[in-house]
Amino acid sequence: MTTFTELGVPARLDAVLSDLGVTTPTPIQAATLPDSLDGRDVLGRGRTGSGKTYAFLLPLVARLAGGPAAAAKAPRALVLAPTRELVGQIEASLAPLAKAAGLTTRTVFGGVGMNPQITALRNGVDIVLACPGRLEDLIGQGHCTLSGIEVTVLDEADHMADLGFLPAVRRLLSKTPKNGQRLLFSATLDQGIDSLVKQFLHAPVTHEADSEQSPVDTMTHHVLHLEREQRLPVLVDLASAPGRTVVFTRTKHGAKGLARQLNRNGVPAVELHGNLGQNARIRNLEAFHEGRATTLVATDIAARGIHVDDVTLVVHADPPEEHKAYLHRSGRTARAGNAGTVVTLMTSEQVQDVRALTKAAGITPTTTRVKDATHPILVELAPGERVLLGAFQPETAVAVAKPQGSSRPAKPVQRPAGQSNARQGNGGQGNGRQGNGGQGDGGRRRRRGRGAGRPVS
Repeated sequence: MTTFTELGVPARLDAVLSDLGVTTPTPIQAATLPDSLDGRDVLGRGRTGSGKTYAFLLPLVARLAGGPAAAAKAPRALVLAPTRELVGQIEASLAPLAKAAGLTTRTVFGGVGMNPQITALRNGVDIVLACPGRLEDLIGQGHCTLSGIEVTVLDEADHMADLGFLPAVRRLLSKTPKNGQRLLFSATLDQGIDSLVKQFLHAPVTHEADSEQSPVDTMTHHVLHLEREQRLPVLVDLASAPGRTVVFTRTKHGAKGLARQLNRNGVPAVELHGNLGQNARIRNLEAFHEGRATTLVATDIAARGIHVDDVTLVVHADPPEEHKAYLHRSGRTARAGNAGTVVTLMTSEQVQDVRALTKAAGITPTTTRVKDATHPILVELAPGERVLLGAFQPETAVAVAKPQGSSRPAKPVQRPAGQSNARQGNGGQGNGRQGNGGQGDGGRRRRRGRGAGRPVS
């Protein structure tokens, strides 16, 4: 089995990976690292969750290590990503590598004050991880120049195209030195990505591994055909099983409302969408990462910014409008070789759209007609006991079990798996998860209960 050292990764960076438990290169890493470490321009195609982050961070850090310190306002490397969440995830992966190499880093994105970003750039920073809009603002105000960039990385280039960022990306790339190394990672080459490659990458080496259309052996797909009034009871039942769940909605308003409904029914849930301020985004993601909230309700814009390896269940509460969104949403589970389940809730009026959607995605799901939340398929999809919790306060991301009219916490109440827990109308407390369902990052758990269990790590 090939090791990172055999691919050319410096020993001290390989040691960092080993300390993090990363010892075996993924297919996209094994394919791209020899060329990227050799200084060549690389086009890497692979699905989200395939290990692309280390595929570009390792050669970037190796290239800069031991070089001169960055000059004021002139970073040495640039990583562009489409969302604040993704920038944050990349920074988290970069931090230990940069520390080992003695490099400084800075995130740059909107929604937060400019002054800390300006100060860091003025003091000199080796690696800037940025969203295009805020970086262009800082350059326009004279706080940053890209004339000293040695390595430029574009991550999730197709998603940047989806969000309309390609004109800004072109302007930024045109400000970097033509002889600099450029690494572009994307799931697809449509929507102008191919022209971006032709314009800015020099004799690039193309590698493809785990393409967007290739099947994931550890991911199973299901469609639950139900009536609209059963959506909430079914969601509560699925989300109140042990393990982490990500639920996707089409709109920001829908994500906010559904998170509140789940919390009212006792499922510790937080929301993630474009209307949230940066502090709220960070707080909610931390609560989800640490297991204090076991369900994250998100919109499509957040689909690529969520990186938690032990998400066991993804639910499309609203079927997405196109197949790429389905694949990116679904990619939140079955990561790093783990098992995962994807469930789409489909009402009768959505049958044709969902069939076309899954066909375009290359998926053949198992479809089940579900009358209510007592159907046994729910236990198969999310095994384990459902546990009642009291009100969950997303503002502080702390779950509190408390009966009405009492100042003392109540004991959790368990119900058999598969029993409906959602209350209609303005009902108070319902089911949620605690204990083994609230395990933090890095732990291992197995869902237990009736039906077929599946290993989860």
